[in-house]
Amino acid sequence: MKLTKILQFCVLIVTLSSCNDTNEETYTEITATYPAVEAEFGSSVDLKNLANYANQTIPAYITKDNSGLNAISDKGATLGRVLFYDTKMSANNTISCSSCHKQEVAFGDNVVASTGVNGTTGRHSMRLINTRFATESKFFWDERAASLEIQTTMPIKDHGEMGFSGTGGDLSFNDLIIKLSAVDYYKELFKFVYGSEEITETKIQFALAQFIRSIQSFDSKYDIGRASAPNDGVNFANFTAQENQGKNLFLTPPAFNASGVRTGGGIGCAGCHRAPEFDIDPNSRNNGIIGTISGVGIDITNTRAPSLRDLVKVDGTLNGQIMHTGVITSLQAAIGHYGTITIAPGNTNLDPRLTPGGFGQQLNLNATEVNAVIAFLRTLSGTDVYTNTKWSNPFN
Repeated sequence: MKLTKILQFCVLIVTLSSCNDTNEETYTEITATYPAVEAEFGSSVDLKNLANYANQTIPAYITKDNSGLNAISDKGATLGRVLFYDTKMSANNTISCSSCHKQEVAFGDNVVASTGVNGTTGRHSMRLINTRFATESKFFWDERAASLEIQTTMPIKDHGEMGFSGTGGDLSFNDLIIKLSAVDYYKELFKFVYGSEEITETKIQFALAQFIRSIQSFDSKYDIGRASAPNDGVNFANFTAQENQGKNLFLTPPAFNASGVRTGGGIGCAGCHRAPEFDIDPNSRNNGIIGTISGVGIDITNTRAPSLRDLVKVDGTLNGQIMHTGVITSLQAAIGHYGTITIAPGNTNLDPRLTPGGFGQQLNLNATEVNAVIAFLRTLSGTDVYTNTKWSNPFN
């Protein structure tokens, strides 16, 4: 059984690799028609003129990439886009991945708990910006998914979220496959991408992961400055003095006395949120927020975080609440949290970088420093990701 699964996986990898080859289209591909796709999506999904997902411009200073064996293809990401926005992916045809990950708020949510088919999510929905460009390959706040591919179908199989759990009277994931297999545009799309109308969980996972990894944001003020700078540590020519001060504070580790009080240096955000990707260090542990959305008990297992890019829009508007509980509602409050770390009873997983000398860190930031860090964080926001049609709802 194990060998069979490995062979199936290898065949799928070969199939996906062939989808990346845009130079050798077959006569059939060129002349094929896709009436169901055309009828459902019109010009928003044009299989003969695919959007560019596979060969987007990536800055030279961006070096992290967790795509692994699932390289992005234009075909695969196109299918992934349809799956991402399709409410047929839920048991009652009301919820899609995009219900909790909205393009207008950097593919996160602007409510604390996202609504599913049978209630609400237990944690705030994480933004999906630049998921590809991170060392950490695990997903969810508590890292319970070993890869993005595995993560993509877990909400679908969750009773509360999309309802194909196969338990407690729910339909199973196989029922979803049967459901999708009867949809004409999926027959065409899966054959277009994989050469066969057959739908499997692995194919769904690979396509969704390709689309999600394609969602990238590198058109920020920070990127303009970094492109002409030798490294992050120097002042950026396009930054204001305040933004450069905030960047220096963000990047520079703090100096503490024996009681955990900052006596100099910066505030060391980059120790966990590493420039230039601003991804989370895989060795990070709990950040001191151990509450739950329900208000019952504590939750100390959250060690992952999304990229800090596009925390806010360029105008400073927050892209939804921050942290797994959504308890933080401004950049000032986020900085304030790290400014005074309390070692709460029961938190046995607190990151040691937040407890110098065994004490919760006291950064003693003044208003000028706080405003400078906020100004810098705002430089990490672009504009394209909010409006680019290749990441938009194809059903509209």
